[in-house]
Amino acid sequence: MTAPTISIVAAVIRDPAGRVLTVRKAGASRFMLPGGKREPGEDDLTALARELREELGVAVQVGAFIGRFQAPAANEPGHQVVGDIYLATTSDAPAIAAEIAELLWMSPEAPYPAPLAPLLELEVLPRLSATDS
Repeated sequence: MTAPTISIVAAVIRDPAGRVLTVRKAGASRFMLPGGKREPGEDDLTALARELREELGVAVQVGAFIGRFQAPAANEPGHQVVGDIYLATTSDAPAIAAEIAELLWMSPEAPYPAPLAPLLELEVLPRLSATDS
């Protein structure tokens, strides 16, 4: 039997030192990329802009599409998450809002300073590290 999937869109936002912005949602133990689920009728860029405005209070400029990745969902046991991941930049300072409990800027290189969502740890960060080399 195939696990149910959760479709999301998320952003890789980096600071001048190359660190990646991650967030931990209230009630969750793992950090993940900022972003979330699309509303009905939203395309990726509209959903990403809305989610980042709601969660972090930032306006973003969306850049290159990094890829579509799949991994076990961090907060929904028995589900898979399918994430469309984009590079993004902002000149705004991210601030905790909506369901976000904590922000963490982290190096894309292991060892990681906190538990990460499988999509981030197993799929996205290894690709960022490979492109940084």
